[in-house]
Amino acid sequence: MRLGVIGGTGLINMDLTKRIADVGGEVIRTDDVHVDTPYGQVPLRCFSLSIGGAVHELVFLQRHHSSSGHGCPPHMINHKANMTAMSQSNVDAILSVCSVGAIASSFTPGKVALAEQYIDFTGVATTFHDDESTFTSATVPFDETMNSMLEAILRDAQHFDSQEIMRYTYWLTQGPQFETVAEVDAIERLGGDMVGMTMPREAKLSCELSLPYAAVCISSNWAAGRDPADATKALDHEDVSAQANDRLEPVWSCIFSILDEAKHQGLLG
Repeated sequence: MRLGVIGGTGLINMDLTKRIADVGGEVIRTDDVHVDTPYGQVPLRCFSLSIGGAVHELVFLQRHHSSSGHGCPPHMINHKANMTAMSQSNVDAILSVCSVGAIASSFTPGKVALAEQYIDFTGVATTFHDDESTFTSATVPFDETMNSMLEAILRDAQHFDSQEIMRYTYWLTQGPQFETVAEVDAIERLGGDMVGMTMPREAKLSCELSLPYAAVCISSNWAAGRDPADATKALDHEDVSAQANDRLEPVWSCIFSILDEAKHQGLLG
């Protein structure tokens, strides 16, 4: 069983030693490797973990290739290299962790939820098929088996009842600038519940690679103009990252629980 985990400003690194001890597991081995792909080299951190009496493999990719989370800017990320490296690592599924700006009033900062759909009107193609006509279905862009499992885990970890909204639509913005108030207003009218600059590009490539993929989204801040206390508040990248990394407990629950439960659910292996 091998789970790929992708982090960004919402999950800067994988300091697992204490976290896994909290669930009665342990880190058996850690390896830092550099994977050569046709699109460039990608650094990965690979773990052998003991959870629930079984050994699992976890492959971590920092999408910005930085231990600080502030490395390669979002519009310059080499997604084809990243996703190829994950595929070459023979992961069975990918769990992406994203920091987002919230538009939906129910997605208050600090809440951790899931992406159910995405909207990409950036006009920038993301595909492995630049030289051939290959059209990949994206009707259901995120793996439903994973999302069902993750929804139950997140509800339990955050003490949410069955009425709490847990799935949202991610609107991809080009970046690296944050959005204007007018843009956020337009995005909401067109169906966007949250904004971010990276994740749907990974989801598209995962579909082309036939890799199950799900996105756990941390509401790190209100999108531009949506802060009830100050509609003119400027957004700061350092503040956004800090807030996202303060809400990682539900994310750790997702990672460890999905590894522990996946075999029984028929997701992996």
